[in-house]
Amino acid sequence: MTEVAWYDEVLKRKDEMLEELKEFLAIESVLDEADSGLGAPFGRKIAEALEYMLKLGERDGFKTKNVDGYAGHIEYGEGEELIGVLAHVDVVPAGDGWTSPPFAPEIRDGKLYARGAIDDKGPAMAAYFALKIVKELGLPLSKRARLILGGDEESQWRCMAHYFEREEMPTMGFSPDADFPIISAEKGLLDLRFAGTNEKSEAKDGEWKLVQFKAGQRVNVVPDLAEVKLAGEGDVFELKEKVQDFLLTHRIQGYAEEGNEGVTISIKGRAHHGSEPEKGLNAALEMARLLAAIPLDSAGRQFIETINRYLVDSFFGEKLGIAMEDEFTGRLTVNAGIFSYEAEGERMIRLNVRYPKSGEGEKICEAIEEKLADDHFRITEIDHKPAHFVEPDHSLIRILSKVYEEQTGEKAELLAIGGGTYARVLDVGVAFGPLFKGREETAHQRDEHIVVEDLLKATAIYAQAIYELAK
Repeated sequence: MTEVAWYDEVLKRKDEMLEELKEFLAIESVLDEADSGLGAPFGRKIAEALEYMLKLGERDGFKTKNVDGYAGHIEYGEGEELIGVLAHVDVVPAGDGWTSPPFAPEIRDGKLYARGAIDDKGPAMAAYFALKIVKELGLPLSKRARLILGGDEESQWRCMAHYFEREEMPTMGFSPDADFPIISAEKGLLDLRFAGTNEKSEAKDGEWKLVQFKAGQRVNVVPDLAEVKLAGEGDVFELKEKVQDFLLTHRIQGYAEEGNEGVTISIKGRAHHGSEPEKGLNAALEMARLLAAIPLDSAGRQFIETINRYLVDSFFGEKLGIAMEDEFTGRLTVNAGIFSYEAEGERMIRLNVRYPKSGEGEKICEAIEEKLADDHFRITEIDHKPAHFVEPDHSLIRILSKVYEEQTGEKAELLAIGGGTYARVLDVGVAFGPLFKGREETAHQRDEHIVVEDLLKATAIYAQAIYELAK
C-alpha cells in the first residue's frame, strides 16, 4: 500500500467538515431533564445532537446504532476485535459575556468560536471525518473501528453506564477530549453534594438576614456569578458602601441594589474548567469573603463561616485536611461548583474533588464529611470515578506515540490530567488531543474556541491512529 498523505486527505474535506461542524455546534445540547422523554433522557436538544451525528453516519454508509438516546455509535470494518473512539455531544451551559452568540458558530482570525468547539463537538466531528477518510480510502482493516458518542459526559456519565450495559467493551481506544500528546493517567473524580437544613433565625439589631445565596450551574465549572438576597432594617447606604469598597479593592465586577424585599448583591467571577479551580475566579467564594465582613443572622453567618473556613483560598484541599500530591498525577484539587441557601430551608454545597493516583476516594469523602459535620452538613450524593492509568509500554501507547511523532515531528510525552474523559470507562483507554501544546485552554469558558488549523491537524492524526490501531 502506498503511504497515505493524511493531512492532504483532510484538506480535501475541509469545507464539508467545517460546514457540518457548524450545524452540529448550533444545536444547544445542554442537559435539560425537564425536557426529557422517550429516546431523549437528557433533553431533546442532546437527543437532536446525537441523532445529527448518527444521520451523518447513515448517509455515508456506516453501521449506526442509537442506544435509547443515552449514546450511539458509528462503526466501520470487520473483525472480532473492536477499537473505540469515545466523544460526547453534550456541552456545559454557555454563560454570559460572549463576543459572539455561543450557539451561532463563527470563524474569526482562524479560530472557530462556539460552545462545544473544543469540548467536545469539534473533536467528535474530527474523529468522524477521520473514520470517514479511512472508509473512503478503502484501507484494509482486521478490526472494527467504532466512534461512540455519549450524551451525559458533562454531568453524571449515565450515558456510558447505560451504553456498556448493552454494548461490547472495545479492546482498546482513545477519547479526543483533552490534550496532545497522550494522556495515560487521569485523577480520581469525586462529585459530592453536602446538604443540611437551616434553623429559624432572625436578624438582630444591626444584622442582615441571609435570605438566599445562589451560585454555579455545574459542579465541574468554576462559578462565574453569585447572587445573594439580604433582608433587615440595617443601614442600606453603609451596606452598599462596604460592597463597593470590596469590589474596588479586589477589582471584581458586581453591584448592590435595593428593592422592595431587601438588598440584592451580585458578584461576577470568571468561569474555568473545574480541574483547575485556581485559574478561574470563583464568584461564590468571593461573595463569602465579602459577607464575612457584614453582620448576618446566626444561620446565615454559620453558612458563610463554613465556606470561608474550608473553601476560600484553598483550591488544593488544605483547609479540608485532604491535600495530597504524587509525582505523575500532581496535586488534589477542590472546585466548589454549586451553592444554594434558602432561609429556613436547605443549605447545599457541591464539590468536585480530583485526587491523584495514590489517593483513596472513600477516605477523602470521610475526611470532608467529618469536617463539615460540625456545621450540620451531611453527604447526600456521591459520584465517584476512580483514577485511571495505562502502562507506558502498552501497545495502545506505542501505536499512538508513533502516529503523533510521525505527524508532528515532536516526541510523544505521556501526560496526566485532573480532567476526566471517557478514556476511563474503557478497560484500556487514553485521552488523545485535540489541544496542542502551547494553545489556550478555553473549555467551559466564555468565547470557547478551537484553532481551525489545529482541528485539521487533529483530524489527520485521528485518521492515521484509527487505521494503525485497526489495520
